[in-house]
Amino acid sequence: MTTQKTLLRGRILDFVAEPQSPEDDSAHIHIEDGAILIEGGRIVARGGFAEVNRQAGDAEIIDHRPHLLMAGFIDPHIHFPQVQVIASWGAQLLDWLNNYTFPAETEYADPAHSAAMAGRFYDQILAHGTTTAVAYCSVHKTSAQAYFAEAVRRNMCMIGGKVMMDRNAPDGLRDTPQSSYDDSKALIAEWHGRGRAQYAITPRFAITSTPEQMEMAGALVAEHPDCFVQTHLSENHDEIAFTAALYPEARDYLDVYQSHGLLSEKMLLGHSIHLKPREIDVLVETGARPVFCPTSNLFLGSGLFDDAGLRARGTINAIATDVGGGTSYSMLQTLNEGYKILQLQRQRLHPLRAFHWITRGNAVALGMEDRIGTLAPGSDADIVVLTRAPPRRWRCGWSAPRRWPKSFSCCRSWAMTAPLRRSMSRAHRHEKGAAGRFRPRSTGLIGWASCQRRRSSIPSSPQSCCWLDGSSTSWFIRAMMSSTDKASSWAS
Repeated sequence: MTTQKTLLRGRILDFVAEPQSPEDDSAHIHIEDGAILIEGGRIVARGGFAEVNRQAGDAEIIDHRPHLLMAGFIDPHIHFPQVQVIASWGAQLLDWLNNYTFPAETEYADPAHSAAMAGRFYDQILAHGTTTAVAYCSVHKTSAQAYFAEAVRRNMCMIGGKVMMDRNAPDGLRDTPQSSYDDSKALIAEWHGRGRAQYAITPRFAITSTPEQMEMAGALVAEHPDCFVQTHLSENHDEIAFTAALYPEARDYLDVYQSHGLLSEKMLLGHSIHLKPREIDVLVETGARPVFCPTSNLFLGSGLFDDAGLRARGTINAIATDVGGGTSYSMLQTLNEGYKILQLQRQRLHPLRAFHWITRGNAVALGMEDRIGTLAPGSDADIVVLTRAPPRRWRCGWSAPRRWPKSFSCCRSWAMTAPLRRSMSRAHRHEKGAAGRFRPRSTGLIGWASCQRRRSSIPSSPQSCCWLDGSSTSWFIRAMMSSTDKASSWAS
């Protein structure tokens, strides 16, 4: 049986290293008339269209010109059970957890509810161009089962784990040290390495785990060193004070995790805002990854992440949405808010580094840059298309016939800052436009993922378009999901 080949044509932006400045042309590859050849869910070739087309044979050609092909976005910190509480009003971290998050998570004891919400969750992230995420499930084994089952069904590269949480949570949301170990162990055996899925051992944070449960988490890490580990660190001053009261013997917040053997390059530490000098030393020594969550940090009033300070010490920092404390599934909106947080600290996030961060940069933080985050041959074919559109307001059409598809997801996502607009202008400049001249562009997302999805209600043609608000000050993404009869997913 011959594997079908697909050739995507369009402008290409890909990264081979982290750009050190806006003028650093050595870190990225930009091809005006480029092509990506896909076979068996992998990228076979990337380069100029004429060159790649010679290798394509009878491949189906999908022409995206003049739009921009990039690696799919990666979200390394998100909460699967918080779909329904995103941007809930009026509280800081601990109150927000008690008032909104915990009540919503109790519903995930129901397998049917978990399965239904897993479908909606995956629709949301794909609709925003995210093809890989690292997610917290609820304390219930059923939530992790649903999360991974959906990942395998769609053949997506997803990481996640059942939350371990045995105190300071309502009835129905607590496990025990032994049950958290047993459930996590069983989930690792069933799902880790199945399809493209990987497991993350997940003690929620120090406040919700007893020392006995932390010991069980450490045992899991020792037994499964190839698994990821994820938790929260130093998000909020009240959280830090509460942790100190619960763990009086700990030198600081990070020491709770360090003393139980959780720290390594596989460790993802959400937020990491209010760090002490010793904690930064330990992060550098162990290689544990801080994760910047800008929309959440602003919405909950938690604080400002010191990206430049940590990088200067040698840490590898990721950036993530943190939905539902975070207010958008869009990694582009996340960059938008991250830019502002860094500006408040006299730190610069130039556009090339921004786009590197949500692709190859986050892949490096996960130690997976050989598989995701780039368009290099051999990488998994997780690809998004950044589109430009004429200045028409809030219209969307299908290429043929011109109508809304029967099944779609839409959102209104973000307002782009001027530096990011200028970057997109450079990437999407008209062929006959004056060199260096700024021309506003509105941008949308179409995502090609190697995930598999079939919907009989969707037209067989994968060609779609989004027409957006073309104003120079407020560009919003209108998201539309579709898929083809060739079992490929498209998200915009």
